[in-house]
Amino acid sequence: MSLAPQTAVDLGSRFARELPELAVPWAAAEFPDARLLVLNEPLAAELGLDPEALHTPDGIALLTGNRVPETAAPVAQAYAGHQFGGYSPRLGDGRALLLGEVVDTHGRLRDLHLKGSGPTPFARGGDGFAAVGPMLREYVISEAMHALGVPTTRALAVTATGLDVQRETVLPGAVLARVALSHLRVGTFQYAASTGDGELVRRLVAHSIDRHYPHLADAENPSLALLGAVIDAQASLIARWMLLGFVHGVMNTDNVTISGETIDYGPCAFMDAFDAASVYSSIDRQGRYAFGRQPLIGEWNLARFAEALLTTIDADTDRSIELAQDELGRFRDAYNAAWFSGMLDKLGIPADADQEMTTPLLTDLLDLLQISRVDYTGFFRRLSAVARGDAAGTRALFADPGPFDLWAERWLGLGPDSDAMDAANPVYIPRNHLVEEALDAATGGDLALFEQLVAAVTSPFTERAGLERYAEPAPDAFGPYRTFCGT
Repeated sequence: MSLAPQTAVDLGSRFARELPELAVPWAAAEFPDARLLVLNEPLAAELGLDPEALHTPDGIALLTGNRVPETAAPVAQAYAGHQFGGYSPRLGDGRALLLGEVVDTHGRLRDLHLKGSGPTPFARGGDGFAAVGPMLREYVISEAMHALGVPTTRALAVTATGLDVQRETVLPGAVLARVALSHLRVGTFQYAASTGDGELVRRLVAHSIDRHYPHLADAENPSLALLGAVIDAQASLIARWMLLGFVHGVMNTDNVTISGETIDYGPCAFMDAFDAASVYSSIDRQGRYAFGRQPLIGEWNLARFAEALLTTIDADTDRSIELAQDELGRFRDAYNAAWFSGMLDKLGIPADADQEMTTPLLTDLLDLLQISRVDYTGFFRRLSAVARGDAAGTRALFADPGPFDLWAERWLGLGPDSDAMDAANPVYIPRNHLVEEALDAATGGDLALFEQLVAAVTSPFTERAGLERYAEPAPDAFGPYRTFCGT
């Protein structure tokens, strides 16, 4: 059924047309009792959509995939992936649909994608639906990440479906409408490579370059150039996660985007007390995706990307491996440079400061935070007050402030810029206890706490009266935190 004129939008089908081998035409399940829970009106406007029209029945039908433009060709995307180190040759959009692509007001092509829209041929026995809580989690955390300056997929809307879903208990169902620069993943390339069709991989390379890295259009070796670009994008992205204390929780290769955007907010969390071994996901029993391991896992995932490209990098296998290894060898330097630069910003230290002084300063700080288990976000935000001459609040974070005092004396000798620090260190993040509090209430039908949390974390660097609880770590009674994939 075509979309009514007042909510008309031109949705392209470029992915489906150019790469039909990686797309299965499909339609969303019917949700006759759908009800809009939350709409990201600024994002809607950025996409050239009318926010008011999206509140109408026709708009809600678009956001659940039940009424799409005639230009659209909804598909479930095929991809493979290494999940917790084990290779799965056929994953794909088991409960998701790519509705199509829209050109936003900046001239960028963006995917409009659904999550929880019903089972597809990739469902692997799942029911294909999603619950309200996990979809609202992705909304609030992805919007917080965007506000923090982290490349990320974004949430356009969460719509209650009117259907219940069975998990550990019966929960109200929902569909997330997600926006991304694309949904191309390392797993997409792994799937294409597994077909043995080298021409398909080359077409996927060309598609990816044209969409995300058009400056590489004339590259002598397109596959090698794409590998290098994705290495740089992922090194920068993971460095940003580490600087903010973000733990993704499920860094499988099907969750590594070619664009360099963060995707999939299932079992993610932000650290409270600093601990490099922080693991929140209930299924990550071995700590594979622990906070401190994220750069190493990122490098491992990129090696899997290189493997998928090998036959297109060079006809000579040995030469192809050599070229790919040379590119992969840049990841650590790229990551370290991005992290080091970002940490100097957090500490208000000029980029041209003497590295012989700053490098041990940073190393000693991480050791200090690890030993003291200090609240990570709160520490850096309070540190600017120390630069202004008021150390009391920061010292109070430490059971024994003596080692901090010695470190701070060295740091203050570098003349940190307190205003620059406040621009780099957020007051508000989606703290785990507040996320759970808001989602519990929302699952019961009360969105007030959710809306308050969104308002706080989408303006994270500006301290505001009345939001003090959003800047505080979890109370002791909250206990150890565990997250779930929300499937």
